[in-house]
Amino acid sequence: MLDSDGSNLGIIPFEEALKKAQAQTLDLIEVSPNAVPPVARIMDYGKFQYEENKKQKEAKSKSHITETKTLQIKIGTGEHDLELKAKNASKWLREGHRIKLDLFLAGRAKYMKPEFLKERMDRVLVLITEEYKIADGPRKSTKGLTIILERAGKKQ
Repeated sequence: MLDSDGSNLGIIPFEEALKKAQAQTLDLIEVSPNAVPPVARIMDYGKFQYEENKKQKEAKSKSHITETKTLQIKIGTGEHDLELKAKNASKWLREGHRIKLDLFLAGRAKYMKPEFLKERMDRVLVLITEEYKIADGPRKSTKGLTIILERAGKKQ
């Protein structure tokens, strides 16, 4: 049991704690119900709610949601288009997102030699300015060839 000023009152019965809270015109709030014995505190319930909301907002603002962005290229994609896609990929990596790079293969292109297809994929990988690591290396997918990239040096 904690008093309104934060001092420890020790283990006291519920009725006595409730009387002390009513004597101070404050509320008896159960702070940690799973503890043995449960921890309660004498304080204003409105202030308690305000502090809890403040803690939740702060935790939410510090969390960063990582998204998987998708870039799709084809075998015949031009150099300028590849540069633009690599620029976007660099920006997304800088923001901390993962990137799924799809080499779209249509028709007969699906049956081309894997070395040729990897060389086509490397054309865009060379243009990415941000440091990255390949999280899931070139593998066949329903669309063609897929690589998943992640930022190499993650901030901690």
